[in-house]
Amino acid sequence: MELRTFCYLDVLQPQLASFLATIARGFLPLEEQAALFVEVAPGLGITRLTDVALKATSVIPGMEVVERAFGLLELHSDDQGDVRAAGEAILAHLGLEQRDRLKPRIVSSQIITGISGHHAMIINRFRHGNMIAKNQTLYVLETHPAGYAALAANEAEKAAPVELLEVLTFGAFGRLYLGGGEAEIEEAAKAAISALEALEGKPNPGPPPVFY
Repeated sequence: MELRTFCYLDVLQPQLASFLATIARGFLPLEEQAALFVEVAPGLGITRLTDVALKATSVIPGMEVVERAFGLLELHSDDQGDVRAAGEAILAHLGLEQRDRLKPRIVSSQIITGISGHHAMIINRFRHGNMIAKNQTLYVLETHPAGYAALAANEAEKAAPVELLEVLTFGAFGRLYLGGGEAEIEEAAKAAISALEALEGKPNPGPPPVFY
């Protein structure tokens, strides 16, 4: 089984926690809880890992997603130690260490200032989080593997008062959409990228990232 994403979120930020509660089909997380995102291939392997974590600890599952190629699991708890224990149980079952995960790769990073009204409406039609308005700044980040988009979203929200529009944490690529003032978006983008670049893991080759 390939360990694609493995990352802890120490303190779920208010918007990300609310976003996950909007889209998740499991037991909903609350802000300030700790969380763990695990992504593996093949996808159905995530079912066994959910079983391992829940039998070993008292963490709560928020999402278990099995899509075409990959499986994603989100776990959360008020107790950071319990979340880390769940992660250790998963790693032990796989016979792996945290460093055996894929290192996040930034596929693209775009800051678009002063978006038009029609552009804002297109984004607002598909988003599950907050909304963006005409003349605000849009930030879009694409990650590989997908699950790391959650970490990017959480660290961006910590860094600046921005609007969390959409986070996609499963599939071929992860995507994060943020809206707000230009200066705030720049700070949030910097924090998101720094968090991803700081994670250790197995080499994740691919074309160089594209920054706009």
